[in-house]
Amino acid sequence: MTTHLDDTARTAGPAGPADTATWSPPQEPDAAPAPGPGEPKRPLAARIWRGRPEDPRWARPAFLGLLLATCVLYLYNLSASGYANSFYSAAVQAGSQSWKAFFFGSLDSANAITVDKPPAALWPMALSVKIFGLNSWAILVPEVLMGVGSVAAVYASVRRRFSPASGLIAGAVLALTPVAALMFRFNNPDAMLALLMTVACYLVVRALEDGRTKWLVWAGAAIGVAFLAKTLQAFLILPPLAIVYAVCAPVPLRKRFSQLALATAALVVSGGWWVAIVELWPASSRPYIGGSQNNSFLELTFGYNGLGRLNGEETGSVGGGGGGGTGQWGETGWDRMFNSEIGAQISWLLPAALILLVAGLVATRRRKRTSVTRGAFLVWGGSLLITTVVFSFMAGIFHQYYTIALAPYMAAVIGMGTGILWEKRSGIWASLTLAAASVAAAAWGYVLLNRTPDHLPWLKWLVLVGGLAGALGLVFAGRLPRRLALAAAAVSVVAALAGPTAYTLSTVDSAHTGSIPTAGPAGASMMGGGRGGPGGGGGGGFGGGMPGQQGQQGQGRQDGGGLPGGTPGQGQTAPGGQANGDGGRMGGGGAGGLINGATVTDEAKKLLGTDSGNYTWAGAAIGSQNAASYQLATGDPVMAIGGFNGTDPSPTLAQFKQYVADGRIHYFISSGSGGGGAMGGGSGDGTSAQITEWIEANFKQVTVGSATFYDLTQETTG
Repeated sequence: MTTHLDDTARTAGPAGPADTATWSPPQEPDAAPAPGPGEPKRPLAARIWRGRPEDPRWARPAFLGLLLATCVLYLYNLSASGYANSFYSAAVQAGSQSWKAFFFGSLDSANAITVDKPPAALWPMALSVKIFGLNSWAILVPEVLMGVGSVAAVYASVRRRFSPASGLIAGAVLALTPVAALMFRFNNPDAMLALLMTVACYLVVRALEDGRTKWLVWAGAAIGVAFLAKTLQAFLILPPLAIVYAVCAPVPLRKRFSQLALATAALVVSGGWWVAIVELWPASSRPYIGGSQNNSFLELTFGYNGLGRLNGEETGSVGGGGGGGTGQWGETGWDRMFNSEIGAQISWLLPAALILLVAGLVATRRRKRTSVTRGAFLVWGGSLLITTVVFSFMAGIFHQYYTIALAPYMAAVIGMGTGILWEKRSGIWASLTLAAASVAAAAWGYVLLNRTPDHLPWLKWLVLVGGLAGALGLVFAGRLPRRLALAAAAVSVVAALAGPTAYTLSTVDSAHTGSIPTAGPAGASMMGGGRGGPGGGGGGGFGGGMPGQQGQQGQGRQDGGGLPGGTPGQGQTAPGGQANGDGGRMGGGGAGGLINGATVTDEAKKLLGTDSGNYTWAGAAIGSQNAASYQLATGDPVMAIGGFNGTDPSPTLAQFKQYVADGRIHYFISSGSGGGGAMGGGSGDGTSAQITEWIEANFKQVTVGSATFYDLTQETTG
């Protein structure tokens, strides 16, 4: 097993003070030597398959096997989720039909309103749909590829400073984390965000190696693009990355700050160009910015998607969590990542990661300021800690799947910590720390598995016994023959990964739809006492007791009856507004709600398709999930009144009346909830409620099965 832990030869600076004008940067570490004069360059196939000349023969095939296994795992049963989150799938469909909708991230190709995020995460999916047509695979395969890319980036970063085995452990931990397996097979923006954050950390570590400006600038650009995927969440790791580079980079202090300034400029340009265009574009000729109250992307960024997520005061939202207590989005506090709502998603190896992070920093405490090994621990560990703290205490909207952001950082720390302690295992402190990490992983795995006692009840005992046995062997790893030490390490790794692997396999074997998916088997993630997991229903709802909310999972059927056109996975709506246990907040009459979309019958599809080419919008509905379901079923634009929550003031009643007078909207699809709509629109004075009341009083009602439509071309008398 080869390692690269000696920073002396690789980051050697001047003998005196680090910031001298005569110092020149070292050669790039861990790179294969350039061919000498007349020496032929190795063929590309050999470089891909064989890897670095100093690597053991198994290293590169094992890495490629890891990527292949990850790809196969994530592709398995992919189409079961159908359109997954129909909210984003409708925007992908619109972007494949209209370049304007593509640019703005509009929910419909007629550009009434955008999704409540910037559009970068939609672009790869929209291009895929434009090439391959609208189907589940075209939407979700780009997300799978982002997952494979994230595994590759984590491996590459860890491998540069540690052994191939360390890189493989890190990659496997990421691939087998349940929330990663969930979100790299789902169409929310989090997959792209996780990939770009992983790449940014990798690039900063590269910059720490040789002080080259280009790596830091590319890291800034990656974070800027991540901002266009999920706004300010991309900036969470900026403080540790900037501080680590400012302190540890192997270049003079003045140059460090100039490099950070250039990286900041790259961030602003890569993330700000789209914002500038949108803000300067006349509002009258672009779609309304969904999620904002004043049709402003900056307001959306710093309000609903920004500070509101921290303090729980998101204007136009459904309420926050109530800092320090239990709110509509669960408990906040230091243990949030470990509780019954979140723990099974991400925390399996989090205790072990924290132990290994401390051990890695202790092991490198005597190294020079420019130690890249210590810098790598600070980059990945700092990103892990700051993201964990923010997630633990944010009082606003928080969903379990957000924790995918932690997975790459945790995986890298585990790989690096395992690698450095293994090389130092002859020291009693290192072997004991490895054993402690193994015990922590096994014990916490037992606790998490015990929360779903009906799912593989035997596994928790196997994890506990295996982890303790492996830990016992690791205590003596420095004194045992190499094969026995490796066997103990292998037992510990298998025991640590057994629990998350079981939950990952359960995740990929299930359909996931709606707005709030969770990983693992039924009951693995309970929000407010409800039942989660695939197919979960159950009572309890969100913490805080949102009325009419059943559970939180939003999983759908697998019999093909849910998604428009019979695509499997979409949540169903029972007549009369009763929830069906799929996790959606359902309206009556065949309409959907905040969490899941609506059931679209063949009769309703035929009705909306009648003369749809003569109208800008074939229909209009309260809330984006409702509109998205009908749009995906028919292929025609459907206006989402009030945006995702039904609370955005778009369109106004006057604007809607003008659209109707101009003959631009054919049908209004009733929510069946008496003038409210998806969320918050039923207060009686909101825009959605005003529009609903006006329509019900003035237009002909058409009933199709259990669904109620209003023909906006047929006014009633009186």
